[in-house]
Amino acid sequence: MAALTSKPGLSWTSLALPAFLLAGLAGALAVKTGLIGAAPVGPVLDEPVTVEIAPRAFEYRDSGEFFRNGFAVDGQIKTVTVRRPLTIMKYQVTAADYGRCVADGACAQAEPTFAPADAANTPATGVSYDDAIAYAGWLSVRTGEVWTLPTDQDLAFAAGSRFPDDALGVDIDSTNPADRWLADYRREAARKASRDPVPQPLGRFGENEYGLADFAGNIWEWTGTCNRRVNLDKEGRVVNDVSSCGIYVASGKHRAALSSFVRNPKGGGCAVGVPPDNVGFRLIKDTRWYAPLLVRLKESGLAF
Repeated sequence: MAALTSKPGLSWTSLALPAFLLAGLAGALAVKTGLIGAAPVGPVLDEPVTVEIAPRAFEYRDSGEFFRNGFAVDGQIKTVTVRRPLTIMKYQVTAADYGRCVADGACAQAEPTFAPADAANTPATGVSYDDAIAYAGWLSVRTGEVWTLPTDQDLAFAAGSRFPDDALGVDIDSTNPADRWLADYRREAARKASRDPVPQPLGRFGENEYGLADFAGNIWEWTGTCNRRVNLDKEGRVVNDVSSCGIYVASGKHRAALSSFVRNPKGGGCAVGVPPDNVGFRLIKDTRWYAPLLVRLKESGLAF
C-alpha cells in the first residue's frame, strides 16, 4: 500500500501576513479618505490632564436592579480582566471647560445649583447625560482625538478602592420582605446627603491609588451604562435582562439611575433613594488607532 502523504501545516506567519497587509491597506485607505487622521476643527485645544490605568484583573459587582423569585437581590460579583490600559481624565470636566463648549454653540447651558467661585478650578455641574455626550463630541472635534463617556465598569476599574459596593447584603434565599426593607433603610441612612454639597475645587477629595482625583467626593459622574432590570431563576441564572437606555447610571458615593435629560438630581428623574449632591462627568480617551474610523462608521450608520 502506498504511503499516505499530508500537506505541511500552514505556519502562523503565513496566515498572519495577509491579515497584516489587509489591515495596513484598510488603514491607508481610511487615512486617504479622511476617515481617520483628520485634523482638529477650529483652534486646537490642549488636551486635559489624564492618567493611564494599567491593565489588571479586578472584581466588579454588576450594575442594575436584580430580582430572584420577585425579591430584590444583589448583582453578582464577577472578575473582570482588562487587557489594555485605560486613559481617563484625572479630574472631572471643569465649569470653565464646559463653558467653552457652550460658547462654541455645541453644548447647552449648564444649570448648576451652586455658582462656582472659580470656574477654571471647579467641576462642571448641572449637566445632563445628553450634555456630557455633546461635550465629548465637541472635545473630540477640537482636539482631533476620540473622547467618550466611561462605562460604569470603566469607572470601577479606574476608581479602584474608591468605587462603591451597593450590595444590600441580604441572604439571597431570604423570602422575608422585612429583611430587605431594613437593609435598604440602613443603606440609605448611610448615604445621607453631604453636610456641604457645594462643589469643591479640583483635588479637594484627593487621589486614589491610581492617581484618579476626586472620585466619590460630592460629584457623581455620568456613565454610558444603561440602567438594567435583571430577573434570575432559583439557581441564579438570568431569565431576562431588560436595559432602559433613556436612564443611565451615574456613579460616585453610590450608583444612581437618572434620566438622560436630568441636570439637577435633587429634582427626581428616576434617582433611587438619596439623590446625588451634584452630577458632572469626566471622559476617557480612546487610544486605539482605528477609533476615529469607528466613530465615522457609526455616524454613517454602518456600525453600532
